[in-house]
Amino acid sequence: MADRILDLLERSCEADGVEAPELMAAAQRLSNFLFRYTEDSDNPPDGYRIRDEAAVLGRALVDEMERSGITGDRLGQYVRNFFECLELGKEGAEISLRAGERPDSLQRPT
Repeated sequence: MADRILDLLERSCEADGVEAPELMAAAQRLSNFLFRYTEDSDNPPDGYRIRDEAAVLGRALVDEMERSGITGDRLGQYVRNFFECLELGKEGAEISLRAGERPDSLQRPT
């Protein structure tokens, strides 16, 4: 999910002709942090610590999305899905609205 968010942010910035270096740096930090865990098929022994660090990076990313004005329904859905992957679904449903997910999106949990 982190890579999907990064890709969509890159495309959004390019399409809108917007330069948002802080936003892109935040997205890259999240992607880089999680990349090292992509090779393992099992959860690492310190999985909760990793999850908590990833959540902190995800929250910082949403802060940057708001500051830069780069938000949208699809981005918000990806953010929600990211937090759901971290087993933080309630927070994901809330923070995704800040990332631009429409409250009436068909993808939102009921």
